[in-house]
Amino acid sequence: MTEPKFYLTTPLYYVNAEPHIGHSYTNIAADTLARYRRMKGYEVYFLTGTDEHGQKIEKASKQQGFEDVKAFCDKIVEKFIDLWGLLNISYDDFIRTTEFRHEETVKKILAYLYDNGEVYLAEYEGWYCTPCETFWTPGQVNDNKCPDCGRPLEYISEKNYFLRISNYQEWLINYLSDNPGFILPRTRYNEIFSFLKDNKLNDLCISRPRERLNWGIPTPFSQEHVTYVWFDALLNYITAPGFLREEDRFQKLWPADVHFIGKDILRYHAVYWPIMLHMLGLEPPRMIFAHGWWLVEKEGGEADKMSKSKGNIVDPRVIVEKYSADALRFFLLREVPFGHDGTFSERNFIHRINSDLANDFGNLVYRTLNMIAKYYGGRIPDSPEARESGDVVF
Repeated sequence: MTEPKFYLTTPLYYVNAEPHIGHSYTNIAADTLARYRRMKGYEVYFLTGTDEHGQKIEKASKQQGFEDVKAFCDKIVEKFIDLWGLLNISYDDFIRTTEFRHEETVKKILAYLYDNGEVYLAEYEGWYCTPCETFWTPGQVNDNKCPDCGRPLEYISEKNYFLRISNYQEWLINYLSDNPGFILPRTRYNEIFSFLKDNKLNDLCISRPRERLNWGIPTPFSQEHVTYVWFDALLNYITAPGFLREEDRFQKLWPADVHFIGKDILRYHAVYWPIMLHMLGLEPPRMIFAHGWWLVEKEGGEADKMSKSKGNIVDPRVIVEKYSADALRFFLLREVPFGHDGTFSERNFIHRINSDLANDFGNLVYRTLNMIAKYYGGRIPDSPEARESGDVVF
């Protein structure tokens, strides 16, 4: 009998900086689910990877003295791969958006959408946030600052290509109404559903002029434009399993069973991505789960967002070297309900490990071993009934 498949993904991690504890959280959660499904007999395809195009990466590479942007990406990608090894992440595929298999499929998808009238050229005038790689309409902006990250915005005017997502707003609203489990937790579903009901979708800009950005996938319909980084990155979920390349494999794997993402990128995944798939005649993923953020504890016990400028980034490698990978995995999954925000501090970390593992679990193991020694001569007694039922651990 053929094993049932289970396809799960993490987001692609942006390689403008080294990995931090937030990246680790997503991959540890996905790895835990992948291991569980394998134990249940599923044929698991666990995909992770890196997002390597865009203005922010081009800028970061120059700041660090790299003339070759790809060489800069290679350096950061190696750090992600090393971290996943350190954390025992059992991924089945690692995709980079600079790989041939991804870039060539993105070009084919762009050509298909253009030929089918879903892409058009127009003048874009408005606000742009380079750190977030996000366009903003005037109505979304206050004080010329990014609504997401709070950094100053750049006002730009340029000719770009747009995807006609506004034509599919009603379709998406109806899809969400019919599939309330598509976005979890429920609070995130309500957030997206309210956004769609209360706002008119603008068509999505999917290109940048080469005069502003050269580090991207060239569009097949214009030599003067490269592909917008978010459009490019989202497509990894179908390019990796073989869309337009290994169709038998792709048909076996798609749709994905779950996309694990952070709540900050929910709109891209829950609004733009389903519409892009619908344009291609593909089903949406079965579920998008948007987990919370890991904040850091300040003096006085208040929680604060991690940022390089504040110098409060938590490096998971330091934690692993000091306490072990299993200790970090346990803490991140145990400390807060999955989907909520959590606050990291070394004090809380030590308390959780001592309380749950050393004290509670350690005490259980100690008492069990003493009882085995006292009543069974130090040997675990046989249990034929448990062996037949498959409940034996050892």
